[in-house]
Amino acid sequence: MMPLHIDDLPTAIRQIKQQLRRELPHYQQVFQALQADISRQIDAIRAEQARGENPVPQIHADDIIAGRISEQQKALIRQRGCCVIKGVFAEKNARAWNDEVGNYLERNNFVEKLKNAAEDNYFGTLADSKPQIYGIYWSKPQVEARQDARMKAAQVFLNNLWQTESHGKQHFDPNRVVSYADRTRRRPPRSGSLGLSPHVDGGSVERWLDENFRHVYRHVFSGEWQRYSPFDAEGRTEAREIPSPAVCSMFRTFQGWTALSEQRKHAGTLTLLPVANAMAYILLRALQDDVPDDSLCEAKPGRALSINQTWHPLLLTGISSIPDMEPGDTVFWHCDVIHAVENEHNGEFDSNVMYIAAAPWCEKNAAYLKRQWPAFVEGKSPPDFAADDFEVDFAGRATEADLTPAGKEQLHG
Repeated sequence: MMPLHIDDLPTAIRQIKQQLRRELPHYQQVFQALQADISRQIDAIRAEQARGENPVPQIHADDIIAGRISEQQKALIRQRGCCVIKGVFAEKNARAWNDEVGNYLERNNFVEKLKNAAEDNYFGTLADSKPQIYGIYWSKPQVEARQDARMKAAQVFLNNLWQTESHGKQHFDPNRVVSYADRTRRRPPRSGSLGLSPHVDGGSVERWLDENFRHVYRHVFSGEWQRYSPFDAEGRTEAREIPSPAVCSMFRTFQGWTALSEQRKHAGTLTLLPVANAMAYILLRALQDDVPDDSLCEAKPGRALSINQTWHPLLLTGISSIPDMEPGDTVFWHCDVIHAVENEHNGEFDSNVMYIAAAPWCEKNAAYLKRQWPAFVEGKSPPDFAADDFEVDFAGRATEADLTPAGKEQLHG
């Protein structure tokens, strides 16, 4: 499948907006009805917060493994598009991994090497001189966590929340997971950051411009947004992204953080809009008459899809902190869910996580694995990320000998 290339973006945007409006002449009324639905969901979220409840569903890994998650719990996760899974890893193991990652960075003089890093414009620039997102992928703790059987159980559970078959075709195998090597985040206390404002990953302008992406959102663009399910897999694995460093070219059912230290509100942690169908709002908002003809609410190719005060003020009112998490807990959010990281870390301790997503086996992901495997063997940055290749000569890097049979299958395909 070829990546998406667009030569004249303003013209392409004008043309697609004309086409979509032509096909949905009552786009204003449709958007008003959708806006009422999103407002109702955000009102419910804010009411829960006022009662001291967290709107992000919480379940326990032991209950996933024992098959004790109820249909009601699953329905709430689908509605909110996110969940915290407690106890995926033992707390003592996660704390040991945290120390081990720190030692790995220090032993290999990482902060010095970072000064020569390739530019990563995906989020803009971080204000602090001390790095917070570390371009390492192959430390032993990261590899161990990705291949762990309890992590796989969580990922398989999440994949199975999706409707994976339609018209006699299986769009992906929910029970077979693959490893998407991603980075780690280590955020010191009393630190601020810029650029991790509310956004969605996995495609920006492509969601309107790529015909395969438009098929994913066919019910939204036809005006039947009530029929749109964020968990319908049809078309998802055929969607095409514009190539760019740090834009994910794998299909992830859910993005995820694994906590290596405590995660607390106001301590530099994750925030989410727990509304799974908010993407429908984003898509139709760009068609409204107050948006310039050559703009998709300021979406830019090769960047995160930004949610901003100018065009999406309603969505920003529903942004919620995740529940408190202990080391070894995980948080997962649907690939279309709006998320951000708190600007200020006012806590007392480092806020450290590993990025581990849920990615199922499909042809798109299998093609990525073929490109990712040599990066693992050689210690290079994975194909989706800036080619810093820091770990090529790192002492203590994970090698093939550190892979379990399951881990090798997930990484090698």
